[in-house]
Order: sequence, then C-alpha cells, then structure tokens
Amino acid sequence: MRLGIVTIPRQPTTGTVLTQQVIALAQAVERFGFHGLWVTDAFARGRATLDPLILLGLLAGHTSHIELGTCVVQVPLRHPVEHAHRVQTLNLLSGGRLRFGVGTGSTQADFDAVQADYGSRFKTLPAYLEVMRRTWLGEGVYGNPITLWSGTEGGPPVLLGAWRSERWINLCAKTLQGWIASGIHTKWEDLEIGLKMYRDAGGTRAVLANIFTDLRPNPVPPPLPHPLNISLLCPPDEARARLRRLADLGVDDALLVVPDDDPDQLETIRGLI
Repeated sequence: MRLGIVTIPRQPTTGTVLTQQVIALAQAVERFGFHGLWVTDAFARGRATLDPLILLGLLAGHTSHIELGTCVVQVPLRHPVEHAHRVQTLNLLSGGRLRFGVGTGSTQADFDAVQADYGSRFKTLPAYLEVMRRTWLGEGVYGNPITLWSGTEGGPPVLLGAWRSERWINLCAKTLQGWIASGIHTKWEDLEIGLKMYRDAGGTRAVLANIFTDLRPNPVPPPLPHPLNISLLCPPDEARARLRRLADLGVDDALLVVPDDDPDQLETIRGLI
C-alpha cells in the first residue's frame, strides 16, 4: 500500500511566508519517499483557502517525481471546457504527474458563491466529466475545439470521490481510473463492502483519502462538525496496525492529513512502514 500526504494550507501563525511553507512541505514529502502530495478544494467556508490547481502548479515546479493529486475538485462548480483546459495545462506543466480526483461537492455554500445549482450536482458531475473527456480528445463540444498540447491527449487519470453506491462504483471502475473513499465519512465496514464492489466491477485503484493523522501523545481532533470514522489520531503502534488493516482490506493508497503545526511528523509517519 502506498502512502500519500494531504495538505490543507492554513494561514501561517509565525513569520513563515505561505509559499515557503507549502513548498517546504512538498519537498519534504518527496524527500521522505511518500508517493504523492494531494490537495483539497473548498471556498466560501469562512476561512481562507487556495485554488487546488494553482497550488499544484506552484508545487510542480519545486518537485520532480511525486504524484500531485486533488481529493477532490468539485467539478459542478466550473465550466467543463474551461476547466478541462486548466487541468490539461497543469498535467502538461507537471510532466504528467497530475491525478485528477473529482467529486460532486457536498457544501451548498460553495455552490451559492458561484451561482451553481446545488440540487442538480449529481446529474451535473457525470455530464461535465463527459464534456471534459471529449475536450481532452480534441473535440469541440460547444464550439471550436481546444487545441491540445502534444502528450496531453486524453487528459490525466481521473479518480472519483464518492459513496459506495452501485452507480458511482461502476463509473469509477468502468469509465474512470480510480475510486476515492473518505476517512472522514467512511466506516470500516462500509469501506470493506465498497472495496469488494469496486473490485468485482473491475476497478483497479482504490484510494482512502483524508485520514487525519497525529501521532503525538495528545492528538488534537480537527474542528469538524462530526466525528472521524477512520483516522490515525493514535500512538505509532496503533497507527501501524490500522495501516496494516487498510492494506489487508485492499486499499492501494492511504492519503494522510498531517498536522499543519507539526510537519516534522512526516519522518515519524514514514517510519510506520
């Protein structure tokens, strides 16, 4: 099982410049041998956030081989052709390292901020993904096609963050390149059932994202409105056991959210395996 790191940048509390902070983290992720660095997508949530594609564009220039992923971009919030162009740009500039994790979105405030229809997001997502796929193939969906850069035809691998319903599992397995479950929302038993459904449908890459991790003696739970289902807020030995359990279930990638106030835990986390 591969380990990746999720970063959710916050306002620096010291004199550190934000760009220096995120670049240093990305380089540490690469230096310690993690498989990738992933970022989230949110705005209009009452705190400052960063656009995930722009952030990964910055980090692409300061790393050389780790995957750069999104877990997950809210596809219904953007025009699919313009969005496809920006994703294609990032995939090109990162040397094909982008792993495009997508989802419907689950917070109405984000939709209201850009006048998007929150109620139709489950219909919008597959429709927009199809437009993006056709755009990456060089088709003009609404007008003239976007001219593709050589080597970017077909777009990046697309992974869907979704519940374990038959509809979404089949889309992940038969059309896309991976399924992303959430450590925040997914219970252990649901993960096991979902993994079996996904493998039975022919799925190849199963990711568990947003596993909040803090190996200090007194870990602080994140400020979320509901408890975490799968986390590593525990001593190192217990964290190792939970990672082994995920691997035994068949998870291919575990994406860990590290404390933003203690990035030095990366070395300790890497030592777990």
